[in-house]
Amino acid sequence: MLRLLYRYLGASTELKNNCKVIPGDRKWPGVPEWNALNKTVGGRLIRGTPVAQVCYGPNADASKCSDLQSSWGVVDHFLNNPVAVIPPYWDNNTCHPFVPLGTDVSSCGIGNLAVYAINVSDAATVAAGIKFARQKNIRLVIKNTGHDFLGGSQGLGSLALWTHNLKDIKFLNYTSATYNGPAVKIGAGVQFKELSRLAEARGLRVVGGSCPTVGANGGWRQGGGHGPLVSAHGMGADQTLEMEVVTADGKLRSISPTKDADLFYALNGGGAGNWAVVLSSTIKAHRDGPIAGSILFFDNTHDDTYWAAVEAWTRHLPALNSLPGFASEIFITQDVFALDMATWPGATEAQMIEALTPFYNSLKELNITITKNETAVQRTYVEHYNTYVGSDQIFTRNLTIGGRLIPRSFVEEGSLVSNLTSSIRTMFESSPNTTIYYLGYNASLPAGVTSQTNAIFPAWRESLFLINLVTWSDPMTPWSTLKDSLATINTWQQTLRELTPGGGGYINEGTFDEDTWKEDYFGGTYEKLARIKKKYDPEHLLYVKPGVRADEWVQLGDGRLCKV
Repeated sequence: MLRLLYRYLGASTELKNNCKVIPGDRKWPGVPEWNALNKTVGGRLIRGTPVAQVCYGPNADASKCSDLQSSWGVVDHFLNNPVAVIPPYWDNNTCHPFVPLGTDVSSCGIGNLAVYAINVSDAATVAAGIKFARQKNIRLVIKNTGHDFLGGSQGLGSLALWTHNLKDIKFLNYTSATYNGPAVKIGAGVQFKELSRLAEARGLRVVGGSCPTVGANGGWRQGGGHGPLVSAHGMGADQTLEMEVVTADGKLRSISPTKDADLFYALNGGGAGNWAVVLSSTIKAHRDGPIAGSILFFDNTHDDTYWAAVEAWTRHLPALNSLPGFASEIFITQDVFALDMATWPGATEAQMIEALTPFYNSLKELNITITKNETAVQRTYVEHYNTYVGSDQIFTRNLTIGGRLIPRSFVEEGSLVSNLTSSIRTMFESSPNTTIYYLGYNASLPAGVTSQTNAIFPAWRESLFLINLVTWSDPMTPWSTLKDSLATINTWQQTLRELTPGGGGYINEGTFDEDTWKEDYFGGTYEKLARIKKKYDPEHLLYVKPGVRADEWVQLGDGRLCKV
């Protein structure tokens, strides 16, 4: 027994000798060292503070605290904070606004958020942060807007490279071996709400996500990037023509499918925060024009009939998927089915109605009353987006998310579709406070893009739709309950995994702790990506979980990150 104890203690000591330094350690940088870094980056070093700190201490602000209390579940408060991330799971309730005004500031801890952030302005500020993190052996993360379900832009004792204020936008004509046409060069911090409006003014549109505050150059693009225009133009990573990045050696590189092509491959679909720091990307822009749109709602007035209608929609998706450019987004709750946005660039109102008529007929046969059904053509993509999502839409953060890509062949073969419907129905029975989304895209390879251009998970190319599994929580839900919700999502993902071999997950909207992450988020691309990671970041200065080669590290119970 003593020999086993000594062996364990020896292994633990050896492990800790290979750990990143955290606050409280003897080697943690002192104030003079942080001041020196601040001088190096031109005064752009910012001490990390939780969003809710305005409610604490002698300088508490009553008005700001009250506003925060009334909208703690809204994403907007977190977008411009250099260290905060949006999903509440990563807050760990270390600092929230529901306290008496002026509560002792010691009750408002930084938790796992970055201790400091550099407000990145150029390659030199990034290189300075990289050099400091390497020399001081501290964790380095990349933070843009904070739409980060996996928690990759936070970590105990970390220094964040905050790219949110790189906002340059320049439209141009682009010529290469694979693409000739309009393009736009965008800084790393540009958000879709900014980019789409400027593109529309020039008679253009760009592929973007469904949430307007998401960064156009952060995790969305680096993880693949889906949205309403995928079927028409390809996924987000398919749009990238070239990038300016700073690698872990502090070197500024301009990369493309013909220059450092392996790094370009990894940064477009291989996951965010793990390869290099993106300063800008040049992406495709597309000629704008009319877009047909449609919505349809009906209530659940009888369970069996309701779920028969959900299955009818699933079986109709292959026909919709075959229409060039057609995309659909539905959500299902216990009470309502909502086709909240069908998108079909270049189609007429009559063509949209014709495409949906077989589903209308299924609802009629089931004696289901449609409560809302509207179809129209909008002049531009932004007008289409604002019609169905809304320019003033409030996006909340109090959710836990996972999902599964459903192969086209699974539905076309058809024999197990009823099993899928039954599985989804059972999820609501076990967790009523749930919303499930079916995002119907045709993510086939667009012209000029091959499977070697980028690292988009191959299952996307053969998928019919993406299922998003979402459980909702109260803004003050304790972390233990959020952890239970995450476990529930993982269980549901496993159910869908067993039912749909050949499918996969979407890394940007998955869970960080699922056991089969290599298979579900990377598939056949993993080994190639692992070689690229070793080439460009041999010391593993950048770490995210789940990310390529993440299993070479372990996070201890105190949050310390250690080399295995």
